[in-house]
Amino acid sequence: MNIIFDCERMRHPYTGLFEYCVQLGKSLQTCTTADDRISYYVPKQYVHYFEKQRCLIHKRFHKWFLPLTGHENIWHTTYQGSRYMQRNRTMKNVLTIHDLNFLYEKTALKTDKYLRKLQKNIDSADYIVTISEYAKNDILNYLKMNDKPISVIYNGCNVLEFPDYNAPVYRPAVPFLFAMGTVLPKKNFHILPCLLKNNDYELVIAGKGNDDYIQKIVEEAKKHNVADRVKLTGPVKNEDKYWYLKNCSAFLFPSLAEGFGIPPIEAMHFGKPVFLSTKTSLPEVGGQHAYYFNDFEPENMCGVFETGMSHYAQTNPRSLIIQHANQFNWKESAKAYWKVYESICSI
Repeated sequence: MNIIFDCERMRHPYTGLFEYCVQLGKSLQTCTTADDRISYYVPKQYVHYFEKQRCLIHKRFHKWFLPLTGHENIWHTTYQGSRYMQRNRTMKNVLTIHDLNFLYEKTALKTDKYLRKLQKNIDSADYIVTISEYAKNDILNYLKMNDKPISVIYNGCNVLEFPDYNAPVYRPAVPFLFAMGTVLPKKNFHILPCLLKNNDYELVIAGKGNDDYIQKIVEEAKKHNVADRVKLTGPVKNEDKYWYLKNCSAFLFPSLAEGFGIPPIEAMHFGKPVFLSTKTSLPEVGGQHAYYFNDFEPENMCGVFETGMSHYAQTNPRSLIIQHANQFNWKESAKAYWKVYESICSI
């Protein structure tokens, strides 16, 4: 097989899609035989992630004309809203749909626009892959599949370790709670400061942020009189992420819209207690090894947090949490994608 793996979304570092492209792209190399070739469609500044592999350099004008040799069998579009999708019907198209988060962002005009765009890409695809059962159900409910095959392939999780690193961009003075992700309203981070009431924890939130939403988090912290214990670091390097995950007392991820949710798995890799919302795909990710906020009223959230932390201390489920996290690995994801490639090549 001759496959082009689309890494165009690596134009946006510090995002889940960036990591998805890097980790799955590298892991696919373990599936190849002497008769197979994977090429990476990637922004020039990131070709070093696929050292010694054939790379096609992303250009904006490729929206109208993609760089092909004529020998490719499969184009794998890794971003559902891509404008760089291969529409040459001599090739097979695999399309990964990560989520329909726009359905939960309460903007009707935006919803209709995104559904039309996504339907166009589905119509051009030969096989659809999505990353959770929740996302699959959304796709089947809101879009027309026209009898095209669809599979769920969970994301993997690869936590880079830096055991000697001890210089985080911000070092909490006391035990701390950690949250991580793009700091946008759908991540729901503004509800977290209430958890600092009646204890001495700090709250560290890491991720690239939206200024207006950051201000909302600050205002919420002031409302609960804990503003001095809420720290927003901005985006952090892998070494800092490792340090925070390793040293936090608990990990918090109350997202409202999530196709999968890698950050909770990263925290579970360290055996940490993880507190999630019950929204979208997160119960699939955390399973019975996470604690869940059933609503976002401060009193109820504090009750869930205190009960969860007490349960964790009494039962010491660390090894079970790590075992759960280890189920999600990129090599297994790559094997599942390879079976998809083989299946559509045989048609």
